[in-house]
Amino acid sequence: MRDSSRTAVLRLEDSREGFAAARDFTHRTLDGWSLDRCADDAATVVTELAANAVLHGVPHPSTDHFGVRLRLTLRRRHLMCAVTDPGDGLPVYPHTGDELLEHGHGLHIVEALSEHWGWTRRCPVGKTVWAMLPTDPHL
Repeated sequence: MRDSSRTAVLRLEDSREGFAAARDFTHRTLDGWSLDRCADDAATVVTELAANAVLHGVPHPSTDHFGVRLRLTLRRRHLMCAVTDPGDGLPVYPHTGDELLEHGHGLHIVEALSEHWGWTRRCPVGKTVWAMLPTDPHL
């Protein structure tokens, strides 16, 4: 875990405990930044991004040395939630009409809770999927 006044980073375990740790880390970090008002949305976004990274971005969790990392960055009017994984597969935004499906809604949830989201390739391998949440309650 690394923490500065405007950036906090956590290496995630590829398990339910790792997702719980990511949510707790997000709540603690945002509490320290006096951003309780967006903590629940941020924790939900972080959980969805982390779940996608572990399910689709970690080819062999037991032998992976790169791992999955969560980075929270406080910007002037936004909180950036970013999850980096070693996978080369691009995020897939499912266009499903079946709302009763159990899986496949993660990026829809991220899109609904964030102002912007997207992804960036990492060198030499991997990608970062990010979402920006507004921090100003009047936006």
